[in-house]
This record gives sequence, structure tokens and C-alpha cells, in this order.
Amino acid sequence: MTRTSEALTPELHAYIVAHTEPVDPVLADLAEETARLFPDRKGMQIGPEQGVFSTLLTRISRARNAVEIGTFTGYSSICFARGLPEDGTLLTLDVSEEWTSVARRYWERAGVDGKIELRLGPALDSLRALPDDTRFDLAFVDADKTGYVDYWEELVPRIRPGGLILADNTLSHGRVVDPEETSPAVQGIRDFNERLVSDDRVEQVLLPIGDGLTLARKR
Repeated sequence: MTRTSEALTPELHAYIVAHTEPVDPVLADLAEETARLFPDRKGMQIGPEQGVFSTLLTRISRARNAVEIGTFTGYSSICFARGLPEDGTLLTLDVSEEWTSVARRYWERAGVDGKIELRLGPALDSLRALPDDTRFDLAFVDADKTGYVDYWEELVPRIRPGGLILADNTLSHGRVVDPEETSPAVQGIRDFNERLVSDDRVEQVLLPIGDGLTLARKR
């Protein structure tokens, strides 16, 4: 037994990936193409173990309607869409036609394109433009870090009771605990983390998966 999480060495991370549901050729090819086309941005893509976790969590929660803020090249959206039932829907929001053009190809190849609706434009505007009665079972936030609090405030009222919200990069590569780190992105994550701790509409946990993955359940 231990009361702390293990610090992951590269070797231990490789062991975790090797003992998790294997990545299929579609996701493997997507990860490779993303790294080749956008080498400076490849870190924006979730890791293989987080992808499997996302699919399993979607299935376990029996989510039918999901929303994703931040599409990039589509790795996470494939993982969430695979966890949805055949008649499930995933609304995914992004600002880049270039990145999401890659996503569209891989959604089709993965056979989940029929479940996914992409809307291009500022995500906050897209959320606010939804009909007032729009509700989701699950949401995933992985976009500009300075916008996390605003996304949260738009999402919580739209999540059904018992529904889930996940937010990525909530450790900001450890910078959240560095007092000398004052960049807007890091401060945005700090503000978001503090907002969740004080929000009695949800119960939440910050998991040491990837760069920090917060999981919240609406009461």
C-alpha cells in the first residue's frame, strides 16, 4: 500500500502502455502522421493510455451525447466516439481547419465519422450558441488553458446530473507548483483547479494521468 502516486520514469511509462489495451493501426498511424506534420504541436495529442481510459470511461458511464473542446487532429475524438453507442453523438469544437482536416480523414477510417459533428470557430462562442435545452452526458476540455474557467462555467449547466467532465493538462507539466512560473497558460490552469475545488456542483479528482487529468461528476 502507498498513499502517493508513483513518479513515472520513461521505462515505467513504457511498461504501462505495454500492459494497456494495445493501440490499433488507425490511432498509431494518426499519432505518426501528427508528429510528422506538426512536430512542434505533437504534445497536444493525448497519450495511448489516456485514449484507452477515455474510451472505457465513456462506455462505463453509458454516455450517449458528448462534447469535446479542442479537436486537434482527432485522436481523442476517436477514443470518445468509440465509447459511445452506435446512435451516440460527439460534438467537437476547434478553430483550425488545417488540424481538423487530418481528423476528418481518420474519423472516416476509424468508422466513427457518423457519430461526430465538427464545428469550427471559437469554442466559447459555439457553446453559447447552442440551444438552451442542449444537454450532454460527458464533456472533455483540452484547448487554450486561459479559457478553461469560461468553458467550465458554460459546460456545467449543460451536463446532466451524474454526467462527467474531463479536463486535460491540469498539472501543466508540474509548473502549477512552481511559484516562479507566471505564464498566462499556467495561471489559467491554476485558476481552473482552484475553481473546481470550490465548486459544490460537482465532485472531482485530479488524476496523475498524462499531464494531469481532472475528472468531475455533476451532483
